[in-house]
Amino acid sequence: MAQHVSSWNAAKSVAMSVFRFVVLSCGGRIQQPQRHVGGRLTFANGTTARVFRETVVRDAPTADSAVLVVEFRLRWVHGFLHRVFRWESLLNTPLFVGFPGFVSKLWLSHDEREVYRGIYQWSGAARAEAYAEALSLILRPVCVRGSVSYQVIPGQVREEFVAGREELARKHSIRFGAQSWAVA
Repeated sequence: MAQHVSSWNAAKSVAMSVFRFVVLSCGGRIQQPQRHVGGRLTFANGTTARVFRETVVRDAPTADSAVLVVEFRLRWVHGFLHRVFRWESLLNTPLFVGFPGFVSKLWLSHDEREVYRGIYQWSGAARAEAYAEALSLILRPVCVRGSVSYQVIPGQVREEFVAGREELARKHSIRFGAQSWAVA
């Protein structure tokens, strides 16, 4: 289902996202709830990652829900630089929140293989796909070759996707899924 977005179209989409981010921010619609922060997810390949941030657009339409899981491995980020990246990543919020159809994102820390993941909810699988293609173009220059990938799951809601799989009490890890992106 890849749309193969051009670099020019990706840049235009990101610029529009930044503009819409400002509008959403001025309207008080961007929220950073804490209820999932600290939860740990275990993936089918045996790796685990902790939720370190959640971003939500309040009152975003959720028709035609889709989950998007993005994963990547940063090229020069090791050791303490993971902490720096997590802090810096907050500055990336305008690059995605304003994309049409964005509803929410769980930001996951790097796993034992230094792979980062984001679990998003979108209104519309095609919109999720368009965002993922643009994001892939942006990420590839700073990521390990071949490490940027994504999966769009149409008809799925993020809460249901991770329900029963995330330990919000921060005490247990729960396994899920068949692929490295999947949470079982």
